[in-house]
Amino acid sequence: MSNEETESNKLVHENEALRRKVAAFQADARWFSERKRGKRDLEASEMRYRRLFESAQDGILILDADDGRIIDVNPFLVKLTGYSHEDFLGKHLWEIGSFKDIAASRASFAKLQAQSYVRYENLPLETRDGRKVDVEFVSNVYSVDSHNVIQCNIRDITARKFTEKRADDELKFRNLILSTQLEVSIDGILVVDVNGKIVSSNRRFAELWDIPLEIMDSKSDERFLQWVKEKLEDPEEFMGKVKYTYANPNDKIRDEVVLKDSRTFDRYSAPMLDQDGKHFGRVWQFRDITERKRAEDEREKLEQQLRSAQKMEAIGSLAGGVAHDFNNLISVILNYTEFAMESAQMGDQLKDDLLEVKTAAERAAVLTRQLLAFSRKQVLQPVLLDLNKIAVGVEKMLRRILGEDIELVLVLAPDLGTTLADPGQIEQVFMNLVVNARDAMPRGGKITIETTNVEVDDEHAARGIDLKIGHYVEVAVADTGCGMDEPTKARLYEPFFTTKEKGKGTGLGLSTVYGIVKQSAGNIWVDSEPGVGTTFKIYLPRQPVTTQAASISAPVVLRRSTGNETILVVEDEEALRKVATRTLEAAGYTVLTAANGDEALLTCAQHVGDIPLLVTDVVMPRMSGRQLAERLLEILPEIKVLYMSGYTDDAIVHHGVLDAGTHFLSKPFTAADLTQKVQETLDASC
Repeated sequence: MSNEETESNKLVHENEALRRKVAAFQADARWFSERKRGKRDLEASEMRYRRLFESAQDGILILDADDGRIIDVNPFLVKLTGYSHEDFLGKHLWEIGSFKDIAASRASFAKLQAQSYVRYENLPLETRDGRKVDVEFVSNVYSVDSHNVIQCNIRDITARKFTEKRADDELKFRNLILSTQLEVSIDGILVVDVNGKIVSSNRRFAELWDIPLEIMDSKSDERFLQWVKEKLEDPEEFMGKVKYTYANPNDKIRDEVVLKDSRTFDRYSAPMLDQDGKHFGRVWQFRDITERKRAEDEREKLEQQLRSAQKMEAIGSLAGGVAHDFNNLISVILNYTEFAMESAQMGDQLKDDLLEVKTAAERAAVLTRQLLAFSRKQVLQPVLLDLNKIAVGVEKMLRRILGEDIELVLVLAPDLGTTLADPGQIEQVFMNLVVNARDAMPRGGKITIETTNVEVDDEHAARGIDLKIGHYVEVAVADTGCGMDEPTKARLYEPFFTTKEKGKGTGLGLSTVYGIVKQSAGNIWVDSEPGVGTTFKIYLPRQPVTTQAASISAPVVLRRSTGNETILVVEDEEALRKVATRTLEAAGYTVLTAANGDEALLTCAQHVGDIPLLVTDVVMPRMSGRQLAERLLEILPEIKVLYMSGYTDDAIVHHGVLDAGTHFLSKPFTAADLTQKVQETLDASC
């Protein structure tokens, strides 16, 4: 090998050695660089951890896992406990005052070593200055540089516990309010689950149903339902509604439940739903509405009475107006019929025909009197009456019209008080009630007339008797007849209403009784059921025991049959004015006439001489009879006045009662009635 080759090979070897050295150097440089970078990273990581450690808002303790000595503590825990950093370092946890009385003993530390993770949700700490702090304690074990350490995180939960306690207190308070509301509720409340099992109930619920405590405590829905069913008027209906609610769990129901003891409950049921609308139970609510139902029934009864009274008042006004006009017409018919009969010869067919006309007019007069009685437009002349005497006085007549198949019994109170009434009208009341009772017993029976003293109180008011509280005399007329149903009783006092066959009754008998009693400041009450019979009770105000009841006076004996005085007759109905003139002139009187008050005053002014008597209609246009009389008395102080009317008017009556000392002739009247009343008035002392 030549020297050149040798040098060349040597150069190659040297270059290779140099390359290897460079590579090794580069590798060493990379190692040193990576180690330096790793150290920087580690230092950066440690810096980040230290920052977190120092700034953490939880207390942090680092313990040696082998002996439990404290290696490090962060500022938050120093501030929280009041102990310094130096007070912690190198100490065991159980040597620090704040941790002496908690689960941080040697045994607890051994548990921590064994489990590597320990958590205490609520540990009470006491700071160096004695404050109480609630903390959450969490610890776990991990390795640092091949050495195990324990990190304890301590979180101050005092504020959270306060918030939780406040929320818990608020929840308890709300529950207390709810439970109090439940217990003081006027409603009985029952809560059941989706299967109908009892969850809870309030005291009122047990009170309403009178459920024994034993059954309520058992929460047995079967025992409860059995108890309730025995209390119900219609248990099947009750259970039907219960079954319906469970078949339709989302429905609400409301109805009324009637108990055997006559109580009524309002029942309401509604589902209980969670936030997702899922049904998880049902609430039943029961309210006792017995008194409300009674009040509603009473209000309905009173409203019905008011409607009936208003209807009767309307019918009465119509009937009174018709009767007033009819009285004038009937007076004319009666009197002209009598005038014609006086001219007819005995045996003449015309006289018989006129007699039929007169009879029909008299029947019409009776009808108008009945209409006036019903409408309370008749003129009464009341006196103190003993109703026992009236009953005894009409007994014989009543027995004659009853027949042998009907027994009449009088049960009269010996100490019966007196009442102020028109005797003729009260006789009419007895007559109409007894005749009505007779017609209700076509196969015979028994009628009882009973009188008694009555004290009207709230009990009578509850029975629908519209009377003021006070003292009354009662007349009861009871029969054993066919009785009446409710629709019949509702129309009982309407004029011309009758259940009798056509031609067997006018339908005015009871309406007449109604009007007489009402106008006498009393009331009438009826109790009747089909097949049981009927009892009418009349209540009239009882008068104080100061004077004896008046006896019905004997007819007035006239001192004369004719006269020669001058009489002023004032009547707006021309035909009736002519009747009065003809009648009085036939009796020997001089008659002056006028169609109204103004004409009457003018006639008096033109007449030369004395006018001892004014005969005037009460109800006239522009000037009433009373107003005319007062005007004439200023001119002729000695003049006497006889009023005529078929209708009440406040001019001479008050609530249908004639003013004392007033002379009155009721329409319709005959010539004899007019002549007799004129003579009585002229003969009466001033």
